[in-house]
This record gives sequence, structure tokens and C-alpha cells, in this order.
Amino acid sequence: MNDLNLTSIKKLEIILQGEHRKFATDLLDRAGVKGYTIVNNLSGKGSHGFHAGHLMFNEDDVLIMIIVAVPEELVQPILEGFTPFFNNHSGVMFVSDIQVARLVKFRD
Repeated sequence: MNDLNLTSIKKLEIILQGEHRKFATDLLDRAGVKGYTIVNNLSGKGSHGFHAGHLMFNEDDVLIMIIVAVPEELVQPILEGFTPFFNNHSGVMFVSDIQVARLVKFRD
């Protein structure tokens, strides 16, 4: 096996209502993201109080987190795409520096 080399890229963690999943994943797909992970039924406390992570009525009524690792050049277009959304809906996005092995999984 070849040695694994680490490469610096960005990680986005996008937390929003499940009802907006399609909007978020469509935006990421259009931006050229190669893949993402979706975590359902989040619990936590924020400016709107505590949110329990159990399924209330359907999958649209829960908080989700979409985790994506992208090259730095994709961060700004993704942020620009989400800015109007977060101006009108609750949610949050975290951006952090990470290192990945197997860069081919994250870049064309």
C-alpha cells in the first residue's frame, strides 16, 4: 500500500430543519461537492431553546446536520448560496480546517 498523505481542506457542518434537506443537498450538488454525510435527529440547545432529537411527526420535523469536506475554492460559493437561506430560516453552518487522506474522494 502506498503511504497516505494528508491534504488540508475545509469541513462544513450545516445544521437545519429536515424539511430543507432537498434545498441544501441540491445546492451542494450544484456547487460541485462530490459527497456528503447526513446525520438525522439531532438534539441540542440554541437560540430557539432545546431541541429534542427524536422523531416527532415525520423526518421534516427534526434537525439534521450535513457534513461535507470540500476544497477551499468551493467554500465561498457554498456560503453565498446559503446566505439568503439563513437570512430567512433557522440553522447554522460551521466551517473548519481539516486534513484528509485520499484527496481523490473530495476533489475532481
